[in-house]
Amino acid sequence: MKIIVTGGAGFIGSAVVRHIIRNTADTVVNVDKLTYAGNLESLAGIADDPRYVFERADICDAAEMSRLFREHRPDAVMHLAAESHVDRSIDGPADFIQTNIVGTYTLLEAAREYWRGLPEEARQGFRFHHISTDEVYGDLEGPEELFTETTPYAPSSPYSASKASSDHLVRAWRRTYGLPALITNCSNNYGPYHFPEKLIPLMILNALEGKPLPVYGEGNQVRDWLYVEDHARALYRVLTEGAVGETYNIGGHNEKRNIEVVHAICELLETLHPEKPAGVEHYADLITFVADRPGHDLRYAIDAAKIGRELGWSPRETFETGLRKTVQWYLDNREWCRHVQDGSYQRERLGAGG
Repeated sequence: MKIIVTGGAGFIGSAVVRHIIRNTADTVVNVDKLTYAGNLESLAGIADDPRYVFERADICDAAEMSRLFREHRPDAVMHLAAESHVDRSIDGPADFIQTNIVGTYTLLEAAREYWRGLPEEARQGFRFHHISTDEVYGDLEGPEELFTETTPYAPSSPYSASKASSDHLVRAWRRTYGLPALITNCSNNYGPYHFPEKLIPLMILNALEGKPLPVYGEGNQVRDWLYVEDHARALYRVLTEGAVGETYNIGGHNEKRNIEVVHAICELLETLHPEKPAGVEHYADLITFVADRPGHDLRYAIDAAKIGRELGWSPRETFETGLRKTVQWYLDNREWCRHVQDGSYQRERLGAGG
């Protein structure tokens, strides 16, 4: 297949691109605007592969999207391009409305125009896979409740509301126009190449530098943690084997309170990197509780039974094995981290064409 992956220079998108190039015979066209979260260094290992093509483009640009479909003639789209940081959405929601809602609409229209012009066999085989989040469901009340594919939407932040909107658009284009679309909603991802503003990489890098480890409230927010490479496998499985019109929840079966995650990182660093910054006796001493953010959901948890039952997917990593791999990756890739922290990774944009 030839697959357009939007947002392929982001955290999850780059994992999907690496997975496809390394484990299949498919060709990938990576379409990314290269905002602050897009990092071509995350694709250095596969950038020279003849089955990989990079196109710097904005999904909100209708003319560019039409050109990409016309020139590349894809068999499928995996749509991951999105603004995704909740705190940023609270401080400035406009970019989230534009990218996540208007961008998804623009991409859907370009895909629909292209799909309508395909020969019948190609029309039947075409797929539009929209990748979303479990945050569209809001939060859970009791400790035993789980998000299923039929859980009503109740988004809490501008980010999750914009993703919920994009999900609704995809379903409408499926029902009204017949576009062969699928949707997946995932739990919190973690792993290599994660942008350092997110919880796990922020804690690792702050600890290594002897900086405070800021934890919202008392750290009792519960999240289901999914190793990003497990997620990439699941997404490809859904694209190639999932039923058109269906939604699949993807979770890691790893519910942890945020404070548990931070303590686990500290314990791993004690073992894997015992040489601490000056004045730090234990990494856990750096934990600092800060005011909670507005509208912070308390608990997310995914019921991933459907994708296991219907498509045979399950995560390979436990939270313990995945977190150890993640901490070790950040210890082994300090140069990648430095380039993100000092902003030098963004210089690649100047030479990135499409």
